[in-house]
Amino acid sequence: MTQTPPTRPLPWLEPGEPFPPVEQAWGPSDPAPGLLAAGGVLDVPTLQAAYARGIFPWYSSGQPILWWSTDPRMVLEPARFRLHRSLRKTLQKLLREQRLEVRFDHDFLRVIQACAQTPREGQSGTWILPAMVQAYTRLHRAGTAHCVETWIDGELCGGLYAVNLGGMVFGESMFSRRSDASKIALAALVAFCRAHGITLIDCQQDTAHLASLGGRLMPRDAFVQHVRLALLQPAPHWEFSPLYWREILTSDDGA
Repeated sequence: MTQTPPTRPLPWLEPGEPFPPVEQAWGPSDPAPGLLAAGGVLDVPTLQAAYARGIFPWYSSGQPILWWSTDPRMVLEPARFRLHRSLRKTLQKLLREQRLEVRFDHDFLRVIQACAQTPREGQSGTWILPAMVQAYTRLHRAGTAHCVETWIDGELCGGLYAVNLGGMVFGESMFSRRSDASKIALAALVAFCRAHGITLIDCQQDTAHLASLGGRLMPRDAFVQHVRLALLQPAPHWEFSPLYWREILTSDDGA
């Protein structure tokens, strides 16, 4: 009878302790591929240090803080974003009728709380626990976390929040209360990234929805190297201009 090889011990982080190298994350033969460490704290310096190394927190109620660095990594290149024809038509109609407004950082707490009520694809519960809401709200106040809001007819209908370090954007979660509202927020983020020369958006999780929009898997070592170089660039000013729509609406990348 064959025996399952023992799982490597998972490092436990004390507050302020540095992360282990991402190459030490659990692999395909382990119970949770990509899991790097547990413990630590969700304060601003720790979160900034994590994202700068291609690491993100993700855990459920009753678990300690779990830190991940998946291999491969799901990413979206703004230049390859697929603006499907149906979404293009919806955008053009809303803009023509002056019913759509995209706002950045208008109400971060409201956005992340709405995201907390929206399970990730393939999951039944939320991973955005109250401690995460508080942590990313502090990160927002520090100027590192941002939100994109879709307002239609004067109502907040969808949005997303993300982390930004230098020339790198790390997408976190989206919500939608109206058809296509979260996709519009993502399209706005893509348009913003194109306008500011940001060439990669981290999506963390491999989902069919992201793949349909142009997302792809990237080896972790290439991803970490990209992050390292992107951190050398200045962070953009988070303000959305309606002019950003022009290039994305005229490009021939629909499906």
